[in-house]
Amino acid sequence: MRIGVAGFQHESHSFARFPADIAAFEKPGGFPPLSRGAAMLGALAGTRVPAAGAIEAAEAAGHQVVPLAWGMAMPSAPVTREAFDTIAGWIVEDAAAAMPLDGLYLDLHGAMMAEHAPDGEGELLRRLRARLGPDLPIAVSLDLHANVTEAMVDAADVITAYRTYPHIDMKETGARAMEQLLARIAHGAPYARAWRPIDFFIPVPAQCTMMPPMQQIYAVLPELAVACGAVDLSLSLGFPYCDFDGCGPAVTAYATTQEAADEAADRLQRMVLDQRKNLNAKLWPADEAVAHARAQASLGGPPIVLADTQDNPGGGGHGDTTGLLSALVAGRAHGAVIGVINDAASAAAAHAAGEGATIELSLGGVSDGVPYRGRFTVLRLGDGRFTCTGPMTRGNAADLGPTALLEIEGVNVVVASRKMQAYDQAMFRHVGIEPSSVPIIALKSSVHFRADFQPIAKEVLVVLAPGPVVADPATLPFRKLRPGLALSP
Repeated sequence: MRIGVAGFQHESHSFARFPADIAAFEKPGGFPPLSRGAAMLGALAGTRVPAAGAIEAAEAAGHQVVPLAWGMAMPSAPVTREAFDTIAGWIVEDAAAAMPLDGLYLDLHGAMMAEHAPDGEGELLRRLRARLGPDLPIAVSLDLHANVTEAMVDAADVITAYRTYPHIDMKETGARAMEQLLARIAHGAPYARAWRPIDFFIPVPAQCTMMPPMQQIYAVLPELAVACGAVDLSLSLGFPYCDFDGCGPAVTAYATTQEAADEAADRLQRMVLDQRKNLNAKLWPADEAVAHARAQASLGGPPIVLADTQDNPGGGGHGDTTGLLSALVAGRAHGAVIGVINDAASAAAAHAAGEGATIELSLGGVSDGVPYRGRFTVLRLGDGRFTCTGPMTRGNAADLGPTALLEIEGVNVVVASRKMQAYDQAMFRHVGIEPSSVPIIALKSSVHFRADFQPIAKEVLVVLAPGPVVADPATLPFRKLRPGLALSP
């Protein structure tokens, strides 16, 4: 069979400052660059992205993969009209040109907004159905943070979402989606489907599947699907920074009978509702976190990890706020490391000065107007190119542009020219820092860091410092959410 494969991933933050243009998809940090046609196969080979797993599953089953287009950009403000229409246009036109296809697999995020299309995935699926017709089987893999809308469920033959956060099952989810697509083709008729929105936001730190209660819910999810006879059962926890009426968590279920789909969806929804009172996470003010980390670090042992959750580049932050850096310096956290701060100008200044130089910088703060001004020593320089080694993106090539390790008053700072969430130890090893050997390590991340850093940590603290990925979405000026949606559990 001929199976079309395409991908278009972006996690959009309605209140972030910088939109995702075409350039953001061409150089997306630690993920493959925008590609089209046969070049897509080379770009995705050896990576952990869902489409790589889907391609391998299709080829292992003896089917022909027809590559269309694939692109991903780091989370930010919504995708520009030009970028969305360009990439969506490639996917639709190339799929139409490739017909007849036996099926189509899409590697999507589920929380993409465009300047002119708040439900980005729903709009892409609408365009595909309008061009390719209602009968072509389409399977979709989604991020765990997807805002799954009814339009998406209606347009796809099956949707399956990641089951881990940190997302260590991206490739496996793509393979599962492909297997479900092949099963749908063999079935010969559309599946019954059920969609159950959940009427409250779940804070991002509480969505972690390495901790209760999500750990327990996702652990039993596959068994529940089998028990109910569902082809797929997914819980998407939503991305609570998208200001449109489809934002929020949801359960989806697909089965050969409506009764089975409804039973699976209802039971999983009830499990989430029963845990509502437990869906919170402890948050530390920055100065208190630094004081606690210093006290624990003085006792020796593994590093204390501080998560700079509100400036998480993986949630729409620009990776350049300096509130936690200020707290580390003020708290005399000597030997601590913070990264990765996104500031191309400061990285260029460090490269111009050279290793060993001392330079005056106004570091970061482009996104919020609050840089850290001081005299920094350039300890080490790098080109920003490395291969990820952690569980989430092992094998992915990263290119952060000119990179520097700086020091100010005993605190080390990793500065790069492009933003990337700090979820891989290779980001620090690239500039000579061995993460397991430092007393305190501060990471611009909310949860993804846990896959690679929690195993080496004595303790993890989620810290409140400035940034747009606010731990409490109720503080954001939403205007377009659906009535009755609570902004916290």
